[in-house]
Amino acid sequence: MKRADHLTNPSDAELVSRAQRSDPAAFSELVKRYQDRVYNTCYRMCHNHEDALDLTQSAFLKALEALPRFELRAEFFTWLFRIAVNLTLSHRRAQSRRPTLALRQFDDEQDRPFDPPATNDSDDPARRVARVELRQRLEAALEKLDEEFRAAVVLRDIEELDYATIAEILEVPAGTVKSRIHRGRLMLREMLQQEEPQLGIG
Repeated sequence: MKRADHLTNPSDAELVSRAQRSDPAAFSELVKRYQDRVYNTCYRMCHNHEDALDLTQSAFLKALEALPRFELRAEFFTWLFRIAVNLTLSHRRAQSRRPTLALRQFDDEQDRPFDPPATNDSDDPARRVARVELRQRLEAALEKLDEEFRAAVVLRDIEELDYATIAEILEVPAGTVKSRIHRGRLMLREMLQQEEPQLGIG
């Protein structure tokens, strides 16, 4: 059984080792394994579907180019996420220096293909609308956070990574990660509370 599982569900390290030996199928498996999570992280940080797709593709291409230098004692997904986060941060900095022509609105459920599945309220129209509105408010508030806080909150509260892994990805001490997450959450809560009187909530 263990032997069969080893063959049908190889570890990241095994796939990386095979990819480094010029096995394209192995890298394709790594792409399938992580493309949704990388996209989701890029999207939550840049808030644009097309940009997130481009950044996801760029992250995997950059990882493929650098794969010969990747050391197997490191975690592949941590290394990959670091590439994706750095690309997204660079993209946002470049965007902030350009004039804004328009803000894209996300009114279609299909614009968010990687949202978490609906819970038991999926058959209740009122709860479904409330859930969509809350998500839109959270996304809008998340977009207003400074980059360092946004990245930390996305990796912790959406990707559910531990502090040590986030510290590796962001290349900062774990204490800094905890501080950024705490402050980011406080700022999000404050922004949402400020909207409540306008929305008639509470």
